[in-house]
Amino acid sequence: MSATTYTPDTTYTPDARITPRAHLRHTGALIRRNLLWIRQDPESMFDAILFPIVFTLLFVYVFGGSIGQSLGGGQQAYVQYVIPGLMAMMGMNMAQGVGTGFNQDFNSGVMDRFRSLPIGRGSVLFAKIAVELLRMLFATAVLMVVAVLVGFDITDWAGLLASVGLSAVFGSALMWVFLTLGVIMKNAQSVQAMGFLVLMPLQFGSSIFAPTDSMPGWLQAFTDYNPLSSLADTARGLMLGGPIAHDLWVTLAWSAVLTAVMAPVAIHKFRTKS
Repeated sequence: MSATTYTPDTTYTPDARITPRAHLRHTGALIRRNLLWIRQDPESMFDAILFPIVFTLLFVYVFGGSIGQSLGGGQQAYVQYVIPGLMAMMGMNMAQGVGTGFNQDFNSGVMDRFRSLPIGRGSVLFAKIAVELLRMLFATAVLMVVAVLVGFDITDWAGLLASVGLSAVFGSALMWVFLTLGVIMKNAQSVQAMGFLVLMPLQFGSSIFAPTDSMPGWLQAFTDYNPLSSLADTARGLMLGGPIAHDLWVTLAWSAVLTAVMAPVAIHKFRTKS
């Protein structure tokens, strides 16, 4: 009697055999798994809680007086200016977190387990993005509570909801970039360092924290093409009134291009990572 050795079929490609309905079911199961993990590790929500509090208090009470004077209204005028900008910034900071967490899952072996299961590869990534969007919405809620406490006046609730939705659209597009970084980088520290190099120029070379009129000409040219400037200016127009058409289309165009280019790359890298 001879023993038979079982060799797993490593040529199996789940995505080719899974129906769209099954993809949705798998994505839902993975979203539930990620939410349960957050429940077991509440410290993972500290960034979503502390980031809007710290940044709001820092910029309002440290820079609000001087920048507010240039806006013609003191600190209160700066509160009305900076809060929509911070909302635009929220999705970008949550996007960096998804790349770091994704890389940590790879190094801990969690993703190897997922890739051995008969589930769609895209389901894993879509579930990550869905949970990060929920975290972003939670962080935005914290931001608005703090904003009201420091004097922000919500004059248009429909515009506020539209601004949150637009920030979520752009944030989800940016998450594909950081998911790709999470796959190709060797460790979480590398993802954080790369994210810092990308995000810092985008954040401070924009109209998020201050008007761009006093910036040098070359920097103003950069801010004109910076998607965060378009997103922040659109949020201000929606929440406080003002023109939004041009900046809205620029933001949507950036979101569409980032998603169209980076989503296939992220899924391919995830599928073929050794």
